[in-house]
Amino acid sequence: MTIAAAAGRRPDHRGHYDAVVAGGGPAGAAAAITLARAGRSVLLADAHTGPPKTSESLVPAARMLLHDLGIDSRALDSDHRPCHGTLSVWGSSQPQQTGFVNDPHGHGWHLDRPAFDSMLRSRALAHGARVAEHTTAGRPARLPDGDWQITLTTRETRRTVHCRWLIDATGRRARIAMRCGAVRHRYDRLVAVHLRLAHDPHDSESRSVVEAAPDGWWYTAPCHPTGRLVAYFTDTDLAPPALTTPQVFLDLLATAPHIATRTRGRPARPGDVPRRCAAHTARLEPAAGEGWIAAGDAAAAYDPVSSQGILTALYTGKCAGEAVDARLAGRHSATGTYTEQLHETFDGYLLGHRTVHSWEDRWATHPFWHRRQHPPPPDTAAAPRSAP
Repeated sequence: MTIAAAAGRRPDHRGHYDAVVAGGGPAGAAAAITLARAGRSVLLADAHTGPPKTSESLVPAARMLLHDLGIDSRALDSDHRPCHGTLSVWGSSQPQQTGFVNDPHGHGWHLDRPAFDSMLRSRALAHGARVAEHTTAGRPARLPDGDWQITLTTRETRRTVHCRWLIDATGRRARIAMRCGAVRHRYDRLVAVHLRLAHDPHDSESRSVVEAAPDGWWYTAPCHPTGRLVAYFTDTDLAPPALTTPQVFLDLLATAPHIATRTRGRPARPGDVPRRCAAHTARLEPAAGEGWIAAGDAAAAYDPVSSQGILTALYTGKCAGEAVDARLAGRHSATGTYTEQLHETFDGYLLGHRTVHSWEDRWATHPFWHRRQHPPPPDTAAAPRSAP
């Protein structure tokens, strides 16, 4: 197990922390930064598992959140390409442009996710958090005194630590919260199939492009340091057979004219094949309990069409860290306030999500679009409670 540590509040001699954060993405790192800056002892366990991270955009308004986390947004300019807006072909065959030229926060970024996540974990470390790389936080057990015992596992080692609070930032799986009895509501079956294309020296476009299709929608953006990401979003039952085969993926891509003009003649990067990952909307109920709290996609996962995924992860991670700090200080209403804010934000998102999809009426009777304009009740998934 590789554990890095910096100056700051240390756990006691028994390996007891104020909080253990499971998940080293933006939400988990933001929670760890917040708690460490507040003087709490915190361990961030980053498993480095799950599907490979895709390139994602970070909107200009994220500068305010980064500032609140003590991060100078100019630090992103060296590792991430600027994003100056979005071109959307949605509801019409004519593209519509949304630019950031008048945005008071400046431009956004096309993120190199591994570099971005690593930067956030480094900031958590610099503020005094302990960061355990390639480490999985296992099944939690509640102790008689109300604290938690949790096993940290790598390929070579296993050890247990104790903590007062657990923060679940494990993504859509919500592994910790589900083991504490939370219920997961899934609102659709959206899946993303994505492929990185080789570098084209003449590709200077800095915008993201979104294009609606009969059974889903396409997305493309430049990715750092070179190349271009292309992704197709559809429901699991509507995805063509063998879509993760390069030729099948590229043949379908050719039917999206605006995306195809930006990718024609560009092969996949050597060794790359289309990869599939979950992209569905989901919500956890509850998002916090006695001694645990969820953040990021574990608490509420948004459709990527919202372009709010990373922003929401940073925000909910920061707010979860603040709620835990408040609870440790004896303010018992803090987690209730956090979950109420999550519910209000998610309800607003659902309304906006339905509205955005209603704008696309060219294929209103096709299953993909009909489901979003007339959404069914969410599916519910729950895990047996294994921690009291």
